[in-house]
Amino acid sequence: MNLFTQPSSLIASVLMCFLVFPRLVASQEIASSSLKTIESIDLPRYLGSWYEIAKFPNWFQKKCKSDTKANYTLKSDGKISILNQCRLEGGQISDALGTAKQIGDVKSAKLKVRFAPDWMSLVPFVWGDYWVIDLDSAYQLVAISEPKREYLWILSRTPEPDDKQLNDLLVRLSFNGFDLSKLERTSHKQDIYTK
Repeated sequence: MNLFTQPSSLIASVLMCFLVFPRLVASQEIASSSLKTIESIDLPRYLGSWYEIAKFPNWFQKKCKSDTKANYTLKSDGKISILNQCRLEGGQISDALGTAKQIGDVKSAKLKVRFAPDWMSLVPFVWGDYWVIDLDSAYQLVAISEPKREYLWILSRTPEPDDKQLNDLLVRLSFNGFDLSKLERTSHKQDIYTK
């Protein structure tokens, strides 16, 4: 069949090229572009408890089945103490203690985190990127990732965030090059109280 003798097919093909190709190129450009953090963060407002709402699956949280929560507190040396908790399949609570430090000035949304022992803190590869890439003005819903977009966490101050705010965040993440089909929702059956 000759496309030039079939005007409707030719028009449909041309329209598809104009409609689909630019979207494919744009999504590839977004995915390969540099990930940006929010402009600034007020760290004292950010501290406290956060519930994990969803994440990209990762090897170090593989045993966590529900009730994943993080608590951030300021240490005397200016670093941040992290207590991550989750419920395992048998119902036990698993704790992971870590440390975070800001990279840059006091308003920088780029942090480094480690869950290795203190004596390993001088080894660069034990520190991972923790970039705050989206945060609402009330400090109630946040998205955290790293430059390669391999990891993503959505955290909320409550186990059930506002649906509209969550959906708006998901739209922004999609426009920012994240494949949301990889997101895994976190179940919250019971609150985990930290001491």
